[in-house]
Amino acid sequence: MPWAESLAFMPQPSPLSLLVAVLVILSIPLVLHTIVYRHTSDTLPTFLLVGPSGVGKTSLVTLLERGHPPATHTSQAPLTVEISLPVKTPLASSRYRSLHDPTREVTKKFLIQDTPGHGKLRYHVTDSLPKSQNLHGIVFVVDAADLSSIGGDASEGLRQAAEYLHDVLLTLQRRKTNSKTSTAPKEMPLLVMANKSDLFSALPVPLVKKALEIEITKIRSSRGKGLLDSGTADANVEEDREWLGDGGEGKFEFSQMEEVNVSVKIIGGNVTGSDGSDVRQLWEWFGSIL
Repeated sequence: MPWAESLAFMPQPSPLSLLVAVLVILSIPLVLHTIVYRHTSDTLPTFLLVGPSGVGKTSLVTLLERGHPPATHTSQAPLTVEISLPVKTPLASSRYRSLHDPTREVTKKFLIQDTPGHGKLRYHVTDSLPKSQNLHGIVFVVDAADLSSIGGDASEGLRQAAEYLHDVLLTLQRRKTNSKTSTAPKEMPLLVMANKSDLFSALPVPLVKKALEIEITKIRSSRGKGLLDSGTADANVEEDREWLGDGGEGKFEFSQMEEVNVSVKIIGGNVTGSDGSDVRQLWEWFGSIL
């Protein structure tokens, strides 16, 4: 037959050509998956997890991701993990939906970026905060059992937590004070989670708030005096850009941050404990934002 004779004269593919074609076909799903994953990573709501070393941040991330906290080591680099919010957690986006709306049963996903707490590695946070486009909130973890103050002298745990929190809040304040437009920055929720609240030596939440505010007041006063002594405050630098809260005067309170669209909330909880973990309030806080 003519068509059979024409086929006989057609060039036959070599084994190498067949191998290349098979590899291309098999690689297409992998490429598509990579593209979709990157797109999802760029669009999912993101939360920063910050705090001093040794307060349980990495254990907390593992608990939220896997449901149980293993023994962990100190983080040396940022780590981003995808988290699924428990289905029954109330969502801000579902506030006006019917209880029978099937979309209420859809699992909500978001990203948590665990950051190193060592003093020399905290630049990961202060550098990334002004650049984050999809940041929905910040979780600042402290050790509720290491926030004591004896005779007016703060413990090392309290001092480190307050200094780090002061720097994070000051970075958030600069979003507004350094802005070149009249448009206010979007509200940035910041949650202070007092981990290890189940321990006998842990401070209750109201005292955690008080201890941090008192110590931040001291830090603000000390740094403000340093600016004045060095003449920096007069070198074309506006005071409200470098002094946290109300111009660096008087007592610092977290409520002062509302003027720069930063809302601060403090909760208790524990990643581990004799009765298991307790992060219910943390899940509810995530849900109130998503």
